[in-house]
Amino acid sequence: MNRSFSREQKTTIVFGILAIVLMIVVLQLWLLTATMNAYLAHQEGVIIPAAIASIVCLALNVGLLSYIYKMERR
Repeated sequence: MNRSFSREQKTTIVFGILAIVLMIVVLQLWLLTATMNAYLAHQEGVIIPAAIASIVCLALNVGLLSYIYKMERR
């Protein structure tokens, strides 16, 4: 059964997704700050894991954006 959401339900879902995106962006900013701090302290072992974590955050945000686009097409 393919049922579309009402306007109020879509608004609630979008606000929830925006809250999650905001948390992920704050996490990425903290990750960038911590990585730059470690790099300037000549601790290069942190760079690769931080880059991987940032790519995972990007993938989460892209997935949430694609969910919103799919929800709007219905």
